Formats: sequence, structure tokens, C-alpha cells
Amino acid sequence: MALMRHSFSLCVLLVLSLSTSCYSSSFKESDSLRRSYVDDDDREAIGFYGSGAAHPSYTNIPENPKFSEPINRRTQLFGTSSSVKMVSVDDFGAKGNGAADDTQAFQKAWKAACSSNGAHVLLVPKKKYLVKPITFSGPCKSQLTMQIYGSIEASDDRSVYSKNLHHWIIFDNVRNLLVQGPGTINGNGQIWWQNSCKKKHTMPCGTLAPTAVTFYQCNNLVVKNLKFKDSQQIHVSFEVCTNVQASYLTVTAPETSPNTDGIHIANTQNITISNSIIGTGDDCISIVSGSQNVHASGITCGPGHGISIGSLGEGGPEDRVSKVTVNGAKISRTMNGVRIKTWEGGSGMASNIVFQNIEMNDVTNPIIIDQNYCDKGKCKQQSKAVKVQNVLYQNIRGTSASKYAIAFACSKSIPCQGIVLQNVQLDKRAKCSNVNLAYKGKVSPRCAW
Repeated sequence: MALMRHSFSLCVLLVLSLSTSCYSSSFKESDSLRRSYVDDDDREAIGFYGSGAAHPSYTNIPENPKFSEPINRRTQLFGTSSSVKMVSVDDFGAKGNGAADDTQAFQKAWKAACSSNGAHVLLVPKKKYLVKPITFSGPCKSQLTMQIYGSIEASDDRSVYSKNLHHWIIFDNVRNLLVQGPGTINGNGQIWWQNSCKKKHTMPCGTLAPTAVTFYQCNNLVVKNLKFKDSQQIHVSFEVCTNVQASYLTVTAPETSPNTDGIHIANTQNITISNSIIGTGDDCISIVSGSQNVHASGITCGPGHGISIGSLGEGGPEDRVSKVTVNGAKISRTMNGVRIKTWEGGSGMASNIVFQNIEMNDVTNPIIIDQNYCDKGKCKQQSKAVKVQNVLYQNIRGTSASKYAIAFACSKSIPCQGIVLQNVQLDKRAKCSNVNLAYKGKVSPRCAW
């Protein structure tokens, strides 16, 4: 790769698509090292070149300006820097052969970059790195970019998770972090799927499996142009985070892989997911309690269980989700299209939700609200329920794989309120109960009361 020998543009190595300024560094590296983490074939794939070629053109939807604050703030931070220091995991002994345990090398490289002042780029070269459960802890002194060119691979030895069955990779309490591809995070989840009660019915359903990547209590976070593959369970989870931008992500797992949600959002505010392709064995995007100001655009979903809010209210707690917009999605051959699911007996509210500009292709349940959700067969009817109100379905068209394209199964005790269907064109029929419903424009099918 033809990088300059004595200085090079840190527009190529920094955050780079997030700022129009370039910085120069006197850091010298050998030709072999340069080739190890990027080559000419990667140019089109690297997000900071601004290429969206791997994503359908319809997904390139401008993001809502109110979600651009984290990027603007990050640009300002780097605009004051005159140099950026680079740290490679190879410098700390990582082998990158897919067999040697590189966990400690990653941990040491992170510590070196995180504990130093100024801007740092932590490089994961274009190799295959075996990494056991690891936590990248903050707060960091530096403004940190993790640049992943290679593949980070999970061990298929379940015993290495004996201390924590919930997580594989955690980013904990880090501010102003960018994690960027074009590399891959591979959960090698096959051994976990085989031992799920959904695959092996003799196994107890309480058996845990790790979430591949968890961002916990991260603020001003950017995750872009990464591939997530074959997670043990959830692929990437944003938990208790604020101001998050996630874009140009590709998430893949077999349709038969259990509980492999693509992107999970919990107790997180001000998050945008854009221009991403997700196909798994569970929800493409799941949004659960405590999440607010969630914006998803340009999403390709399928296979999987669609885009879901919930479940909410399991076990009786007060759960709240509000101000969710899904604007621009293509959902194909999934179990559900756009779904809101809440448990009877819970409390709280799902409100101010917009699903718009969505194409459905052979989806079993294209539009569904289920206030009586239960995954344990038939549950006992209860008087309490999570309230569902102010939901707009706008400019949605396509085909259903079942006889009902629209299903509103709302609670007798707390009916759904303020549900609007506007310019919805789906085939098949609709069934509705206990819902306050309005139509605008051309809507088909309509509920038969």
C-alpha cells in the first residue's frame, strides 16, 4: 500500500469521515506493518472513504440533524490536536494467527492507549486474533479510536466464559470513543446455539450465552463500518449509553441461530442506527426499557424477527420507551416486520413511535402490536398492562406471508390509544381488538370491527 514513508494523512487513520481536517504525524512505520493492517483492496470498504457501495442505495437516508451532536463534538475535540499516537496490538505480542491467545496483548495495548494523554489510534491489523472474554475499561485520558482491519475471533471453548457467561467483549465507561472497521467481530457462536433449549429441547431454557459486544455507559460513541458475525447470543448491545452513532454495520447469523439479536438498545438515549444490513435468527433491532430518542434509518432486515420494541413489562416492572423513529427500511422474509410487544401484568408506556417509509417482502406479521405477549405458551390474563399510545405507521407497503398483514392485539384493561395508519398498502387482512385507531390517506387492509 502506498502510504507516505515520513508523514501521512491522519484523515486515513483517525476518525476521519467525521472531520474535514487532516493532521500530520512523524510516526514512521515499516512497509510490512502498513501492509499488515490495510491494503489497496480495502479502500472501498473503509468507512472513512465514505463508500456505501456495500449497502443498497435506498438506505442512504440523511440522518436527523438532532443526532449529529456527538460527531460535531468529536470533530471539535480532534480539531485541537496536532498529532496522533498509534498503538498496534502486535506491538504488545499479539500473534494474529487465529490459534494463539491474544487477549493479554489486546488488554495491554488498550491500557497503553487509554492511559495516555492526547489522541490515540489502537490498531488491529489485518490478521485473525483469538480473544477470550475481555473488558476495555474507561474512563480514558485520550480521545481513542479503535481501528479494526482484521478479525477478532471468539474462542469456541465454553469454559473460558466460566467467570462471566453474559459477555465476551465489553467497552465500559468510555467517552468520545470511535470503533471502526472494515474488520470483523466473529462470535463463533455455533457451540452455544447447539446447547440452547430452542435447539436442544432437553436443555433448560435458563442457560446463558454471551453477548458478543457490549457498550456500557459510553458517551459520545461512534461505531461504524464493522461486520459482526455469528454471535453467541446478541451481536452488539448499547446499554446505558448517551449520544451514539452507529452506521454501515453488517450483522449476520443463520436464520436458525437462537436469540442472536442484531442490535440491542437498552436504557440508552440519543442513538441513531443508519445504513446497516442485519440478518440473524432473532430481532434485527430490539429496543427495550429506558430507551429514548432512538432513530433508525436505511435498515435492511432479514432473515430474523424484524424490528421490535420490547418486550416490556416482564415480571411486572415499570418499563418505558419513547420517541422512537424508524424511517426507511426494507424487511424481507422475517417473522415480524415492525412489532411492539408487552407483557400482561407489567406497567409503564411505549409512546411517540413512528414507523415510516418501509417496504415489506413476504413478512409473516408485517405490522403487529401485542399487549398480551407471552413466550411460555398461554399466560394468565391480568388487569395491568404496559400502555401503548401515539404510534404512527406511515408509507408502508408490501406483502404478508400469513393471512393477517396487520394485527393489533391490545389489552382489554388498557387499550392501545392514538394508533394511526397513513398510506399503508399491504395485502391480506387485518385483525384488531381494543385499539383506538385512525386512518389517513389510502389504507389497506382495514380492520373489520
